[in-house]
Amino acid sequence: MFVHWGFLATSAFSIVAYAARSPTLPAKRATCTVDSTEAASDLSGCSSIEIASFTVPNDNEPAHASAFATVTMTGEVNFASTSFVSLGQVDHVEGVNINFNGNGMVFNGNGADYWDGLGTNGRKPKSHPFVQIEASGTFENKVVAYNTPAHAFSVQPAAGVGPLTITDVYVNNAAGDVDELGHNTDGFDVQGTDITIQHNQDDCIAINNSSSILLQNNVCSGGHGMSVLDQATVVGMSIGWSSVTTVSKSVYGTHTKAQSAATSGAVVSNVTWTGDTISGATKYGVLITQSYPDDDVTPGLHTPFSNVNFLGNPTSVTVVEDAYRVTID
Repeated sequence: MFVHWGFLATSAFSIVAYAARSPTLPAKRATCTVDSTEAASDLSGCSSIEIASFTVPNDNEPAHASAFATVTMTGEVNFASTSFVSLGQVDHVEGVNINFNGNGMVFNGNGADYWDGLGTNGRKPKSHPFVQIEASGTFENKVVAYNTPAHAFSVQPAAGVGPLTITDVYVNNAAGDVDELGHNTDGFDVQGTDITIQHNQDDCIAINNSSSILLQNNVCSGGHGMSVLDQATVVGMSIGWSSVTTVSKSVYGTHTKAQSAATSGAVVSNVTWTGDTISGATKYGVLITQSYPDDDVTPGLHTPFSNVNFLGNPTSVTVVEDAYRVTID
């Protein structure tokens, strides 16, 4: 496998893995170290990539290269704020059988320079998602996304690339709680098949039009809790859901929703919670609704829900005063 690495023009970098097209390959260097944007300008022939500490400057221009698909962080990467009007993802991981080892290191998104309390609808454009994963393989070992401008991780593996497991990944946007400035800083937005997300701390998890998703041993504090959304025009969603996840001090504990304007043929099925703990929910502990984007006003008529279950070990739900423990709309 090969990795395509480059800094994008939005103060970003990307990692793309490709299957080898020829059995005859050039000799490879053992390890290539990236400690500046210039160091990423030629990574061809590398057997692995080490990401050391450095700062990605404002409005960086593209530079691309390729190497084998093993990436290890040994230092913190800081992203200067960008003045680009149109902003996409900051970090991009794409391909097959990538092994990304975070080593407890940090991607610092410099979110305080962007936050205005309005999220992606705000006055200042915000890079989002901060990290886009379109790969199979593993993304693990205490990767930390800190102060992301808006959405943290977008997980959308390409069809047929194989399973993806995300383990021990941390999203820390707690600084955005001050005056509620860090709006729309979702932890994981997920769409795809054969994805496992486990042992993570995040803010929190949103599943869109997916199947074969497993979430286990995650911790969510603040934000909008765990959500399952079927979009208006997509047919079908089947999910293996959450085991032993803790959600505290969030607007929702779990939120299973379909758009009220969904077309005929959309469906939500096979969503299961087991042994989760929801505490201090400020609006709904458990909300199952066909009224999205409203909470429980006028349900749509075209999205049947089936096999939405709380099974196995009990799920504990507590809410603040005036919030609703369980609502089905």
